[in-house]
Amino acid sequence: MNIYLTALSAIVKREALRFVHQRERFIAAMVRPLMWLLVFAAGFRAALGLSIIPPYQTYITYETYIVPGLCGMILLFNGMQSSLSLVYDREMGSMRLLLTAPLPRWWLLFSKLCGSTAISILQVYTFLGVAALFDITVEPWGYVAALPALLIAGLMLGALGLALSSFIKQLENFAGVMNFVIFPMFFLSSALYPLWKMAESSPLLRDICAVNPFTHAVELIRFALYLRLEPLALLWTVLALVAFMLLAIWGYDPERGMTRRKG
Repeated sequence: MNIYLTALSAIVKREALRFVHQRERFIAAMVRPLMWLLVFAAGFRAALGLSIIPPYQTYITYETYIVPGLCGMILLFNGMQSSLSLVYDREMGSMRLLLTAPLPRWWLLFSKLCGSTAISILQVYTFLGVAALFDITVEPWGYVAALPALLIAGLMLGALGLALSSFIKQLENFAGVMNFVIFPMFFLSSALYPLWKMAESSPLLRDICAVNPFTHAVELIRFALYLRLEPLALLWTVLALVAFMLLAIWGYDPERGMTRRKG
């Protein structure tokens, strides 16, 4: 067991050191949600009226509504950033060296996932701290209750990044993944607008949003921030986490996955 924990600690530390030496990555992670919170929200505030919907008990501002969605945005983009580093490591050869360690491959991938998720959660709490400076807050215990939700959502989105990295052959293809995976997941969700608002324009789009794992990750965070649990969101997020992790393990299996075809 000590060997497993040593490997976990080493990989998480490597991810932390990489993050420390890439300060622009932290700045970029903050710029995106802050732009939505401080700039775009001002324009959408009048266009998107919000009714009293769970977990809210009163009418809220649009800025308050989108904070959980922007937390999910940070987790989503950081999960994809982690997959980008995996593709880079594979091209440089360091990924192959990691996967030849005398430990189960699923544990090595899980350790990588834990490292990227820990960094994502740190970024989310930094964003929540900045939002609090603009008087967008929740109850103090809400920040504590959100931690398990952020962990599960971060692991799920990080596992998606792991799975995608096993199918990306070259670093240049990552931009295509950004366009065809990340943005549809983000915009076809409840991150920026409630599902009832989407249903007013298109019931089909509402149904697509309802089955989007990112929607349930956002709702899990939203309810947790207000000290409530959404069982359906929790179940859907956990199922997506298991599915993406199994796909990642399969993808990095040299006997069956995509890594065998890449040579």
